This record gives sequence, C-alpha cells and structure tokens, in this order.
Amino acid sequence: MKTYRIAALPGDGIGPECMAATRIVLDRIQAETSGLSLEITPYRAGAELYRDVGVTLPDAVVKACIDADAVLLSAIGLPDVRFPDGTEVQPTMMVGLRRALDVHSAVRPVKLYPGAPCVLKESGPGIDFVVIRENLEGLFASFGGGAKVGREVATDTMVITRSGTTRVADFAFRLAQRRGGRPSDGKKMVTCVDKANVFRSMAFFREVFMDVAQSYPEIAKDAVYVDAMSLYMVQNPWDFDVLVMENQFGDILSDLGAGLVGGLGLGPSAEIGEEHALFQPSHGTAPQLAGKNVANPMATILSAAMMLDWLGDRYDDAVCIDASVRIENAVASVLKDGSIRTPDIGGTASTTDVAHAVADALQASIPAS
Repeated sequence: MKTYRIAALPGDGIGPECMAATRIVLDRIQAETSGLSLEITPYRAGAELYRDVGVTLPDAVVKACIDADAVLLSAIGLPDVRFPDGTEVQPTMMVGLRRALDVHSAVRPVKLYPGAPCVLKESGPGIDFVVIRENLEGLFASFGGGAKVGREVATDTMVITRSGTTRVADFAFRLAQRRGGRPSDGKKMVTCVDKANVFRSMAFFREVFMDVAQSYPEIAKDAVYVDAMSLYMVQNPWDFDVLVMENQFGDILSDLGAGLVGGLGLGPSAEIGEEHALFQPSHGTAPQLAGKNVANPMATILSAAMMLDWLGDRYDDAVCIDASVRIENAVASVLKDGSIRTPDIGGTASTTDVAHAVADALQASIPAS
C-alpha cells in the first residue's frame, strides 16, 4: 500500500478553517477505507507569514511541495499585506509555485449539484462542464514584466507557444475521454475558446488545438470566440463538456461558470502538470469572515476529492478513485438534503457543521449527479 505524501498549505483568512474542515473529511475517509493512506504535512506560506518574517514562500516549502505526491492549498493572500511596491503578495507566491511545479493546466469544474442554488430560471438537462485554462502562458506570462512609458502608456505581452498549447490541449482531450460527455446528449466534446478573428496569438492557439485534435478522432471538437462563449455559458451551459482556453480568458470564464452553480464556495480547482499537481478552492481568503466559523468548506473538500482522483489515475489506484467519488457523493448528499449549509448558500450552519455532515454522509452518500 502506498502512502501518499500531501503538502498542505492552509494559507490566510478563512484558509485555515477550510483546511481544518477538509482534514475532518479526509481523516474520516482514511479511517473507513482499507488501503487508503495519506501523510498530510502542513506548511506555512502566504501573507501572514510575510507579515511575520518577510517571506511568502520559503525555499523549504517549495522543496516540500516538489517532493510531495500532491499539494493541497487553501486560500492565500490578504489585501492589506503588500510588498513595498504596493502589490499584493498572493500573485507573486502563486505564480512562483506554479512555475516551480510546472503545472500547465488549470482545471475548474462547473457542476450543478441537486439542491445547490442556481441563478438560471431553468437548468435544462443539467450543468456539468469543465473550464481548462493554460496556466503558465498567455497574458499571465507578462506577470512581473510589462512596460510603462511615463504616465500615458502601459503594455503587457501575450505569449502563446506551440509546446504550451499542445500540453493543455492534449490534457483537455484526455480529460474528455474520462468524462461522460455533455449533459444535453452525452457527446464527448472539447471546445477551443479564443479570439482567433482578432489576434494572431489566438489564431495560433486555435491552429495548435486543431493539430492536437487530430490525435483524438473519437472526441468531437469545436471552436468558439470568447465573447460568444460568455453568452452561451449562460443561455445553454448543458451543451458543453470541456472548454480549453488561454490563461486570462480562463480566469474570467471560470468565475462566470462558478456563478451559475452556487458560487465560489462550491468551486474546486486543480492545477496539473506532468509530474506535479496542486489543488485548491477557487475562492479567496475572505478576511472579513476569518475566525467566525461561517466559511463554506465545500470547495476545499471537493478540491481534496479531485486530488484523490488525480492520485488514483496517476498511480492506477482504484482505492483513491473510489475515495474521491465517495467524497463528492457525500457533498452532493449534504447539498441535496439542504438542512446543513453555510450562509453563502442560504443556510446558518458553521464551517465545522458542514465538515461533520459531509464526513457522516460518506457511507450513506447518494450518487453525484
């Protein structure tokens, strides 16, 4: 039996509370599952650490993340903790960690669970698609660079490479192979989202995407301009399966997707590379809620489920994959029941209440749908 080494970064604001809640669920499923062994080691990183010692991400923590089998991170950063130049510490830390781990594909599931609030009047046959954003290039490649000329002009550079786009497109098609297809008809499909009619860089992104698609003839392919996609995601989200796009577009559309299915408190995410992977909720640190035990831990719990699924796929470990399914089913069960939910989704329960409810539902969970 393999023991998986997990580097846990609780972070700032509500991060430690959400991480503690997730540990309740992970500890319970380990206790109830023969053959599942997680060695979870916490490390300090983020804004509070910077306030204390002047460092956001110590070299020793970077090494621990590289050496671990996976990284589970909660929320990082505080708006009032900044570098001397006035910028927040969170972007520098996260970009540095992503580059150190070479996690090229960011994964944001957009899934409507029964009982979760939905802003749409009708949810059709269901909402269950995934936004994949290239994680190391695009407009974000200009982070820390760019140019400003006096007080009149500033520029940042969009970087699209064949190798980077090939990696993320290939990841998207491989993910589509594992999924059940779009809710409207079950068709497995990958959609390239771009602005190829305006920018050479985006036309190149689409060109490389189409090249990769030839290796997956069993998966349908499509391409949609990003402005049109922002409309279609609201009008007919059930017609999509896997969406792949440049970094900045993915940053925006993934939050739009979260707004359709209950908000960021229900939004898990993963950042995956060839050798390493990092898992974290899509929400921020919400310092105004810190210490009140009211934050929704479900995004972090679902991120942990994604972590187990990735470990199971990577190491051909059916026990890990089963544990992932059980955690997701337990979250779905608690949402469907509706009696225990945090204020962000219309309830009065505490962070800890939700964690224990999910843990208690592990054995009696209904199938996720």
